[in-house]
Amino acid sequence: MTTQTFTLPDVGEGLTEAEIVAWKVAPGDTVAINDVICEIETAKSLVELPSPHAGTVGELLVAEGVTVEVGAPIITFVTDGTDAAEPTPAAPAADEGGGSVLVGYGSGGGATSRRKRPAERPVRSSVGVIAKPPIRKLARDLHVDLNEVTATGADGEVTRDDVVNHASQASVFRNIQTPEWGDVREETVPAPATAPVGLARGIRPVSDPERSETIPVKGVRKATSSAMVQSAYSAPHVTVWKEVDATRTMELVKRLKASPDFADIRVSPLLIMARAVIWAARRTPMVNAAWLDTEDGAEIVVRHYVNLGIAAATPRGLLVPNIKDAQDLGMKDLARALNRLTVTAREGKTSPADQQGGTITITNIGVFGMDAGTPIINPGEAGIVAMGTIAQKPWVVDGEVRPRWVTTVAGSFDHRVIDGDGMSRFIADVASIMEEPALLVD
Repeated sequence: MTTQTFTLPDVGEGLTEAEIVAWKVAPGDTVAINDVICEIETAKSLVELPSPHAGTVGELLVAEGVTVEVGAPIITFVTDGTDAAEPTPAAPAADEGGGSVLVGYGSGGGATSRRKRPAERPVRSSVGVIAKPPIRKLARDLHVDLNEVTATGADGEVTRDDVVNHASQASVFRNIQTPEWGDVREETVPAPATAPVGLARGIRPVSDPERSETIPVKGVRKATSSAMVQSAYSAPHVTVWKEVDATRTMELVKRLKASPDFADIRVSPLLIMARAVIWAARRTPMVNAAWLDTEDGAEIVVRHYVNLGIAAATPRGLLVPNIKDAQDLGMKDLARALNRLTVTAREGKTSPADQQGGTITITNIGVFGMDAGTPIINPGEAGIVAMGTIAQKPWVVDGEVRPRWVTTVAGSFDHRVIDGDGMSRFIADVASIMEEPALLVD
């Protein structure tokens, strides 16, 4: 028998540490390769670690709640010495094609090349459903019967999107007067350098344990606080807002919900807002740009694509996953992407890749009953849009006061990148779509 020590792997995020959230095994338990041994939380996601060995659990080397560095020993296994396989990545760290892997597995703790194990290939159940193990686990977590899912993958395989769309329960909308996105996805223009703004050092208050409690700042909260401070004290924020008659948006949402084409898709006003932001960003590209400090000063990166971020309040804290190349999606595909993002975030399984590379963000504060706000820009972006609650209010229409569905659209922008006229034009465009979504129709 051989004792194998397993070290905390690099989960492919470029991070250096993680917290052991919960052990799923105990000393003496028998495990097989790919059995989940624990949950870890990084600054970006909650990940299930699969076992790299088949055998018996020896010792848990790290207690729950402790943060350790990548490469630190966390568990030992007693094996017969014959298994040298690497495990299949857990579902939160892998896409449906298995593109993201947990690097550094095996007793050596180093990154190694790996061939695809049989467990990673699609497997067919007794009723003929083809799906990979991570997809089957997702279906179990979402209480989805795979026999009822319409498969869209190669060779009839059920994909992650198939499961999410089934769980969450038209045409391409585009304004022909809107300029096309260029073939070049990014460009840079010179910009003047600015001096950083200093931060005051905080003072620790005296705490009475009977009257208060102390919460350690780590994981998602640590990453969020760092990002918000960086943004607030480096990018000069300016916020503008406009009250909007969203009655026709609400009517369109009602029609889409009743449409057979959207029967299996959850539709909300956020879908129209997302299309409005994409459309307006094409007309005012600088809101989709970013400030970049360089050795020679600074540049402004102008993106010719939209990775649309959606701020999501989850049990783990604030996450901002984004929909890649959202400008290429029609209304139905965008709705599906929003559904997938929402369900994945709610289940706490947003992957690190989904949170990287955003270009502009929407925060839907209306779900909390808020009318408006002054959101902080997500680092690496130049703009963020807040949609307030949609409520019936008295509104003057053709000289008469009538009840209408009214909301407030607000936007914060990096004033280094975009000036007041551009900010105002962008928010006015978003508001015009919310007032008359038919402007999107080609």
